[in-house]
Amino acid sequence: MLSAALELFSEKGYHNVPMHEIAEKAEFAIGTLYKFFRNKEDLYRTLILENTDRFHEALTKALEETDDEVEKLRNYVRAKGEVFRANASVIRLYLAETQGAKFNVMVGFDADIRERYGKFLQSLALVFEAGIKKKRFKRIADPYHLSVSLVNLTNAFLFLWLEEPEHHPYPEDPDTVLNILFKGLLDQ
Repeated sequence: MLSAALELFSEKGYHNVPMHEIAEKAEFAIGTLYKFFRNKEDLYRTLILENTDRFHEALTKALEETDDEVEKLRNYVRAKGEVFRANASVIRLYLAETQGAKFNVMVGFDADIRERYGKFLQSLALVFEAGIKKKRFKRIADPYHLSVSLVNLTNAFLFLWLEEPEHHPYPEDPDTVLNILFKGLLDQ
């Protein structure tokens, strides 16, 4: 049901797909669809939150694969690219629907996404904090701000890739992204 909804939402947009069309695509009776989801908003919410959980699991796992802070960051940059490439349709759908003023999600949906995002930022901040304590990284900013910077730096590369993958491929070498933080702009 969720994959049928994703396909239709991606193709036609959330607002242009009625529940009966999702049921038909999923080869279920409309009543069966309503046994699982109260309405289209509930289905969409479930679709996005399940994918968000999978994304966060993959990114958290990437941070846990090694004890070396630099490698943790490299793993994160790689994993984020893999997550985006493997799930471009759901990411495009989420971005398209949340960027428009017309979108009205159920109360609490944005809070659920923000909570997951906040927890991940804290996990990433711990990597920077550990690297600072071990003197692997300079304390150029608060670890939390460094994590926000890295997340948004990778997002910038990924959004370019989403728009024009042939002109803006996501870097295969994570140091292409990380060196912006590691080396900075100043020539000293």
